[in-house]
Amino acid sequence: MIASAFFFAGMGVAVKAAAETLPNAMVVFFRSAVGLLFLLPWVARLGFRELATRHLREHLVRGFAGLAAMYCFFYAIGHMPLADAVLLNYSLPLFLPFIGNLWLGEAIPGRLWPGLILGFLGILLILKPGLDLFNPVALVGVAAAVLAAVAQVGIRRLTLTEPTTRIVFYFGVVSTVVSAIPLIRVWKRPEPAVWGILAALGLLATFGQLFLTKAYAQAPAAQVGPFIYTSVVFAAAFDAWIWGRWPDWLSVGGAVLVGAAGILTLRRIAPASALVEPAD
Repeated sequence: MIASAFFFAGMGVAVKAAAETLPNAMVVFFRSAVGLLFLLPWVARLGFRELATRHLREHLVRGFAGLAAMYCFFYAIGHMPLADAVLLNYSLPLFLPFIGNLWLGEAIPGRLWPGLILGFLGILLILKPGLDLFNPVALVGVAAAVLAAVAQVGIRRLTLTEPTTRIVFYFGVVSTVVSAIPLIRVWKRPEPAVWGILAALGLLATFGQLFLTKAYAQAPAAQVGPFIYTSVVFAAAFDAWIWGRWPDWLSVGGAVLVGAAGILTLRRIAPASALVEPAD
């Protein structure tokens, strides 16, 4: 899981570097398309008959929510410190109980409330409402977490009837096809060096997903899930090393609260709800 966190932080670096010269829509498209290309050989080995589904509507809901989360997350990465964007994205466990309650009618256990309140206080410290009246970019980062939580609840519903390969494949198709539509208006030819960054983006994201899946296959999510928060540490290190940005004390305090709340929530939430799959 720590290796997965490192690869996801590295993906954030690639996203931030690509966003310096490319519009957000292009970065999202290449992330989706490269991920789908990496997935196709795996699907071919299993057989394309495995892709038949009776739950296309649920796949579309999960796909659109996940894609919207990716748009928001990548935009936040491109316009705010990497560590803050990653941390806001990993606040998604705080929203899972509320989405599950609204969508699936699941009650929110009383034991979750201390962690949830702690986490939202941490988010407020990162947003700094008293200093800049809620930075709109930071709110986009929060939106990424909310949309990712919607996608996670959609995955939980799909896993009742659908295999993992089918779920991942349909998300890859939906995200690639839909994200290709805006390219008609925003396309610009990437510089030669940027092609390498885009390839690295997809490769790092794929390795992150593979290690994430492997970690969840080896131990309960409540045990390994908290280690995904090391991605925030890696992201902060990349921020300082590459861009010379050091987090302020409010952000550090918010990071501690959100991380502690996320770990507490992951340990107390039902195992099926505890999967932390970032918006990437």
